[in-house]
Amino acid sequence: MSDSSAESGVEGAKRPPIVRRIFIAVILGFAAGIACLVTRVQLGGNENPIWSVVNNLLFVDITTEEGVSGLGLFYIIGQLFMRGLQIAIVPLVLTSLSLALCSLADPKKLSRIAIKTIVSFLCFYAVTAFLAGAIAYAVKLSGGFTVTLPGGEATELKTLDAYNPLTIIVNIIPSNMIASWSTNSSVLSVCFVAIVLGISMSRMGERVKPLKSVIENVNEIINTCLTFLINNFAPVAIFCMITRGLAVYGIEYIRPTIVWMTTTMLGCIGLLFVVYPVAILVTTGLNPIPFVKKTAKIALFGAATQSSAATLPLNLRTCVEDLGCPEEISSFIMPTGMTIHMNGTTAMQIIAVTFIATAAGIDVTPAMLVAAALIAISCAMGTPPIPAAGTTLVYVVMMGVGLDTPLCMICYSLVLAMNYLPGMAVMPMNVVGDAAVNVIVSSKENALDKEKYLN
Repeated sequence: MSDSSAESGVEGAKRPPIVRRIFIAVILGFAAGIACLVTRVQLGGNENPIWSVVNNLLFVDITTEEGVSGLGLFYIIGQLFMRGLQIAIVPLVLTSLSLALCSLADPKKLSRIAIKTIVSFLCFYAVTAFLAGAIAYAVKLSGGFTVTLPGGEATELKTLDAYNPLTIIVNIIPSNMIASWSTNSSVLSVCFVAIVLGISMSRMGERVKPLKSVIENVNEIINTCLTFLINNFAPVAIFCMITRGLAVYGIEYIRPTIVWMTTTMLGCIGLLFVVYPVAILVTTGLNPIPFVKKTAKIALFGAATQSSAATLPLNLRTCVEDLGCPEEISSFIMPTGMTIHMNGTTAMQIIAVTFIATAAGIDVTPAMLVAAALIAISCAMGTPPIPAAGTTLVYVVMMGVGLDTPLCMICYSLVLAMNYLPGMAVMPMNVVGDAAVNVIVSSKENALDKEKYLN
């Protein structure tokens, strides 16, 4: 047993990182997809008998009338991977968000500082979500995310534009808690239940320790399963989905995917240099330039590692030694922010959902963006420590606003595959945001060493 474990560990050590394998899968998927597309054109289109055989064997949607007699291997692989992610949505949101809030709302920590910290987190979330939604909507209106779909490929979908946007507020609280857990379209209700559960658990102290232990174990099981699924099957599934998407729908998705990546990167970088400096100037009256200069190394380190946890020691030291924040306040705000304060993740998810819906031929309305923002904020607060966690949870936001058509899945596969470069712009927003809250709360408590901050 020990020998086989050691052998497995050696194989795991030699295995390329998941980001590299996904990148290779993307390159191969584009190459194979374009080759299939060229072959289809050379053969004269879908009616050619040879292409018909290839299509039935690899690409056909076996759930449609056309695919009754087909095999659709690439379609099946893509669907199995997506359903593997989908099955974990409700338990993942419920456990991760409730545990995050349970740790945050420890009665021993609840104080004036904690309240100011939470309010600051929520304000930054609201501002970031609004600006990210405005950016995404502007790009959508300009046609940046639009795809010229082949005739008949767009699937009709009932979206939130048929309802009064205020119904979003009503639907947050479910009339039946168990029923809300039975469908991925009620993610917002699941978030509400998780928030209530987490806060209630924190107030019950030691009495709820057995339940908390069960939830922690369930959360660990889900994270382990998702990590296994992503590490072992994501490259193959992404290769199959991209190849099928290009072979069936053409190369129309390449341009909007590049636009999504560019919008996410420029949007997050722009928000990084606007939201936090302006917030410090408005709330504290301090010159934000020293803050920008001193947190530059935090932003660069976060972009390089793409890990809030890895950046925490540098972030904490910078806040105390360079920005003049007291250690006792920093020791509470920084770990808490690392856990539940992820503005960059929220912005990325809102832009991604706008891209996915628009590229799939679905009209994105302001009401849909409001619902997506609420779900994205809730997801960001409970993002688990799994590979590409923020990008993976784009799927949760998708399901929450009803984006479940086959074309949406193709676009999501592109988002999941091309997340590395956008992720380098997302992480600085997450880690620098914690430092900004630390400066603001310390200043409001009259505990900020302004001489050290300005030096």
